[in-house]
Amino acid sequence: MRTRLAIKIHTTLERLFPERRIFLKSDSDTRFIRLKPEMQLVAYTGVAAIVGWTIVATAIVVMDTIGASNFRDQAKLDQQLFQDRLNAISDERDMRAAEAVAAQERFNTALAQISRMQSELLASETRRDELATGIDVIQSTLRDTMQDREAARNALAALQEETSEETSRIASSSPEPLNFMSEALEATAVERDRIYADARNAIEQRDEMELELRLLEEKNDQIFGQLEDAMAVSIVPLDEMFKSAGLSRDRLLDQVRRGYSGQGGPLTPLTFSTRGEEPSADEMRANKLLTQMDLLNMYRIAAKKAPFASPIRDAVRYTSGFGYRRDPKTGGRRMHNGSDFAGPMGTNIYATADGVVSHAGWMSGFGRLIKIKHAFGIETYYAHNSKLRVKVGQRVSRGDHIGDMGNTGRVTGTHLHYEVRVDGTPVNPMIYIKAANNVFKEQNQRARLQER
Repeated sequence: MRTRLAIKIHTTLERLFPERRIFLKSDSDTRFIRLKPEMQLVAYTGVAAIVGWTIVATAIVVMDTIGASNFRDQAKLDQQLFQDRLNAISDERDMRAAEAVAAQERFNTALAQISRMQSELLASETRRDELATGIDVIQSTLRDTMQDREAARNALAALQEETSEETSRIASSSPEPLNFMSEALEATAVERDRIYADARNAIEQRDEMELELRLLEEKNDQIFGQLEDAMAVSIVPLDEMFKSAGLSRDRLLDQVRRGYSGQGGPLTPLTFSTRGEEPSADEMRANKLLTQMDLLNMYRIAAKKAPFASPIRDAVRYTSGFGYRRDPKTGGRRMHNGSDFAGPMGTNIYATADGVVSHAGWMSGFGRLIKIKHAFGIETYYAHNSKLRVKVGQRVSRGDHIGDMGNTGRVTGTHLHYEVRVDGTPVNPMIYIKAANNVFKEQNQRARLQER
């Protein structure tokens, strides 16, 4: 059976691949090589396999080259778009920082104007009290003068009646009493004229004081209006800033009041009367303004103690935010407790609020680390520094230069890792930075509208 199958296969192969001979001739001999059908089949199969493999490999290489080229182009395009976006964000951050600085300057100017207006208000109230006292004295003098004038009129009328009855009798008897009565009448007339003149002067002086008092009241009302507008513009945005940061207003003010000592204590209500009278409308407005000024002062102190500022003032890139992200070292998904700002080596790093340095040294993963404790249970971290410029226990203020940007610790490049922790729990630092930027930007826009 196998022999018949082999013969049949051989016959088929002979028809497809007839036996061929290759002659090799030399000078002295001629030889040939027999190419059997089986050998030809193997040769054709090998050649076909090689040609097919060459075609497939070439196609794979061409497709891979085309795909790699497209991927590189797409990667370059994505990288360029990402770089443009980072540059735009950096420019916008710089612009917001400049606006925040300008708004802070306007805020300080407004506080100075409020202080000046408060002094003018107190001076005007003192002047008004003096004018009111002067008017009371003038009115009392005027009443006395009118009484004296009426008494003089009555005396003059009685004297004229007595004179008319006695004139004829005295004239016939002796001229001396008549001369005496004439002199008395003349003196009485002069005194009457003097009393009339004093009364007119007192009335004119009263009218002048009343006019000055009305003008002073109008000026006081204008000052009150400006102060009330300034309070509305200043307090409401600060209240919104603390709410945006998730800080309790009552807790902030309570801690500030408990820690308030030294010069510049809380403002006390004004008292213009010592007779136990009910306060006037101006007194109530003044006391309300003083209460708002005290609240604004508390807000100013609280804002300075909380990290409402950026730790970097130079042009940097915002490279990573708060939350879960792909770990740049291991590639796994991990929580990132702060914000990263990449910049040149040695970029200045500033404290974002008043506080006390609680750590200044090496910490695993953070490299050279600075910790600052602030009020309200807030603590800020500044990691990966190349140089530390503060020591443990040192008291710092907002804007103090505390370190230089570096790449110490667990990093992939030079940057600042900035954290904000409230009662030990990490929170998003950008909440504080954006809250301050939004408030100062709004104040800046309001100030520009007022200037227009």
